[in-house]
Amino acid sequence: MELPINQFKHALREGRTQIGLWSVMADAAAIELLGASGFDWLLIDMEHAPNELPAVQAQLQALRGSNATPIVRPPWNDIVWMKRVLDLGAQTLLIPYVQTAEEAAQAVSFMRYPPAGRRGVAGGTRATQWGRIGDYYKHVEEELCLLVQVETRQGLDNLEAIAATPGVDGVFIGPADLSADMGYLGESRHPEVQQAIEDAVRRIRQANKAAGILARGEETARRWLKAGCNFVAVGVDAVLLAEAADGLAAKFRA
Repeated sequence: MELPINQFKHALREGRTQIGLWSVMADAAAIELLGASGFDWLLIDMEHAPNELPAVQAQLQALRGSNATPIVRPPWNDIVWMKRVLDLGAQTLLIPYVQTAEEAAQAVSFMRYPPAGRRGVAGGTRATQWGRIGDYYKHVEEELCLLVQVETRQGLDNLEAIAATPGVDGVFIGPADLSADMGYLGESRHPEVQQAIEDAVRRIRQANKAAGILARGEETARRWLKAGCNFVAVGVDAVLLAEAADGLAAKFRA
C-alpha cells in the first residue's frame, strides 16, 4: 500500500489557488456531503467546534476517496494533540495562535519524527494503514503540510521570521482574533484590520510562502484572492445551512 499524495500541498507548491470550506458541524455525514461539492479542501475544526478524536477520525474516513483534502485544526500548538491527529492520518494541519518563529519551529518539530523532530513513533495507526504502508517513516514528511495561524499583533510583528521557518508551508491569517487583539472585537471588516491583513498577505507572499484566510461572503473571498491569497475558505458549513434554512422558512412565512 502506498502513502497517499497530499494534493493540497502539491497544489500550493505549484502556485495553484485552493478554494476551501470551513466545517464546524462535527458530523461525518455532513462532511461526506461537502466532500462531493467540488471544494479543494475542507477544514475540520477542533479549536472552536465540538470535535474530539473519534469524530475527526470519522470525518477523515468520510472524505477518503474525495477530491477535497482534509485539513485539521488541532485545539492548540501541542505535541500530544498534533501527534494524535497525525496518527489518525491527517496530512495537513493548521496550528492556531502562532506568535513567534520559536512557536512555529516547535510546531514543525511536532510534525517530524526524531532526530529531526519530536513526534512519537507508533506502528499500528490509521496513518500507516495499520502497518500496511511499508515505507511510511521514510516518506511521510514529504506529504505532510504545516500551516500556521497568525492572529495577533505580536504575530504580525514576527511575520517574516515565522514565514521563514523551515518546515512551514503556509501562513493563515485569522481575522476574528486579529481584530479583537487590535481593539476591534467583532469588527473584522474595520479599515485598520483590513489594511493589516492586506499588508500581512503581501509580506507572506514576499517570503515565498502560501497565504490563507477565512472569508465571509463572496465579495470578501474574491477580494482576498485578488490580494494574493493562495488558499481561501469561502464559507462555513453551519452558516450556509442557517442562511439557507432561514431563507426558506421566511419565504413560506411571508
